[in-house]
Amino acid sequence: MSQILKGAPVAAAISEELKIKCQKLIEQGITPKAAIVRVGERPDDLSYERAALKRFDSIGIAVSRFILPENCTEAELLDTIDRINNDDSIHSCLMFRPLPDKAMEKKASERLDPRKDIDCMTDISLAGVFAGNGSGYPPCTAQAVIELCDHYGIELEGKNVAVIGRSLVIGRPVSMLLQRRNATVTMCHTRTRNMQDICQRSDIIVAAAGKAKLVTEDYLKHDENAPSQIVIDVGVNVLSDGTLVGDVDSEAEERWAASYTPVPGGVGSVTTAVLAKHTVMAALSSAGSRL
Repeated sequence: MSQILKGAPVAAAISEELKIKCQKLIEQGITPKAAIVRVGERPDDLSYERAALKRFDSIGIAVSRFILPENCTEAELLDTIDRINNDDSIHSCLMFRPLPDKAMEKKASERLDPRKDIDCMTDISLAGVFAGNGSGYPPCTAQAVIELCDHYGIELEGKNVAVIGRSLVIGRPVSMLLQRRNATVTMCHTRTRNMQDICQRSDIIVAAAGKAKLVTEDYLKHDENAPSQIVIDVGVNVLSDGTLVGDVDSEAEERWAASYTPVPGGVGSVTTAVLAKHTVMAALSSAGSRL
């Protein structure tokens, strides 16, 4: 029977550790504080915002929300970023993306102080992730994959990992994080030949393509006697009837995988905990503390 790698226990463990660090900071007169920047009223942004606010509140992290209309000007958005940069009480910033205007999104991302960039929005942060020099915070979802592996004792060193997807938000950053743990990573994408064969030969599959049920049983090892493959599904897709599904066919992974993450309730559940973790780390860095 397959092991279901639920995200809730991972997020709870991270949160409990953060509560202790947060309380110690507060005792020193420093309250970790995050800024949330939202443009418009997209349902997925609102859902993520509610989850983030709930997580922050449970840990003791303060929040400043900056809500702008969908038709806001570039000047208004950049002024908001400047206010966040210049406010020493704010340690981190999450700006919901994508924005309606891509050019405006890029300018706002690059305007943000990298020290407050907890979701790898700036080129400086991204360069730090790729260089592996410890500077910058990885994208929260990419880091959530690593946190989940650590929590469940999934050994990465020497393992063959197939990452499906090459976006700068998940695919490429998570590949770098996995390689930092000495995994051998093969990145797959829409132009990859024999992707099914690559995935079948892999010890671990990380599906981050953003396409519902892309990964069928043809991508998985078929070993009924001793299933060994681990499937980590990062995708969250909404079907026409409103059902949430991942990038992996749930029936296929339930039958063939040794362990797998559910959608919903898997990697996504860990993301807000990582967001909180990066905020507390930014507050510690700002305070020069090493709690």
